[in-house]
Amino acid sequence: MNEVITETDKTTHPGLIATPRVGDYTGILPSQKIKEMLSNGEIKTLLAKIDDDQVQPASIDLRLGDYAYPVDTSFLPGKGMRVLDKMRQLDARFADFKIDISKGAVLEKGRVYVIPLMESINLRSGVAAFANPKSSTGRLDILTRLIADEASSFDQVTEGYKGDLFIEIAPRSFSVVVKTGTRLNQLRFRRTRGEGAKPITAAEWKKLLDDGQIFDSSDHETNAKSIKSGVLPFTVDLKGSGGEGSLIGYRSKKHAKRIDLERRDYDPLDFWEPIRFHKTSSLILDPDEFYILMTKEAIAVPPDYAAEMLPYDTRAGEFRVHYAGFFDPGFGWDAKINRAGSSRGVLEVRSHEVPFLLEHGQTVGWLRYERMAARPELLYGQDINSNYQGQSLKLAKQFKQL
Repeated sequence: MNEVITETDKTTHPGLIATPRVGDYTGILPSQKIKEMLSNGEIKTLLAKIDDDQVQPASIDLRLGDYAYPVDTSFLPGKGMRVLDKMRQLDARFADFKIDISKGAVLEKGRVYVIPLMESINLRSGVAAFANPKSSTGRLDILTRLIADEASSFDQVTEGYKGDLFIEIAPRSFSVVVKTGTRLNQLRFRRTRGEGAKPITAAEWKKLLDDGQIFDSSDHETNAKSIKSGVLPFTVDLKGSGGEGSLIGYRSKKHAKRIDLERRDYDPLDFWEPIRFHKTSSLILDPDEFYILMTKEAIAVPPDYAAEMLPYDTRAGEFRVHYAGFFDPGFGWDAKINRAGSSRGVLEVRSHEVPFLLEHGQTVGWLRYERMAARPELLYGQDINSNYQGQSLKLAKQFKQL
């Protein structure tokens, strides 16, 4: 665990830089605080111990329970209503059709399922929680959303919440095989009260950009500096790095086999059609298709920050570019040079309603950076096994690299 240095320590050792204690500041809670929440019962697990690699630098992976419930419609329980009671209200016999996933079961594409999670939470006042799909989940075009009892919005848990958690799962491009313990989404925690974390100032943001700590694309510099502090626009790469014939993306195939999420040896060409650069640096998105593309920029998240993709904005065009929208501290970060490395952002792209022409270098989204409540003891890609550190155009971990 990283040592916490206080102002008293600085007096005794004037060369040290003070780091705030985890409990002092608002912001995203780091890995060491999540471990503390596990030990004191703020995060609980059903009939199983926490896996060693479940805790990430600024989040915890959530695991599927034993049963999946097919549902006819997505829903939110609303105030005064528990998730299971709402399901019973929608279909009195819902429990008769539950699917035992303890040894593995298929979730069919085009269907919606609700699965109780193995983890529950007992939050203190002043701590809220937020969920997002894991990277591999988004790259497989699996829509997942967290549901809590009495929730009026997905993927958000109000401060002080005490209760069970559920996940809504809707596979879109491929049917998938899941089982008890499969991890499709993750939960992060934000301290909402206490001494306020300082916002990222214009001067700090300029320095982060000038020092190459956030991204490494010089032709993106003016655009990045022209917007408000802490928000980074990113653009799409439709040329690749090898000229004519360069691989620039993938399009999911319409009719493919189911994907067992535990496997790591699938041939990508059985599921994906490669897209290559050919003469024009543009791509027409078909509304019935799902695409994997990448950013022009190599994106990084310094250790004292976390980043999140901002919600879909129609001003960028009639499409969305992500399912998994959270970047852990250390993503894309090269500790040897203290700046951005070579990790591109992978984009999970689906057009809305009508075809849309995407051009090389077009702004397709924004990353919002915020301070951590304290630097995590674990960093993405350095202290944990991270599948996507140093990535370029990379499919989900279930596929072999081409």
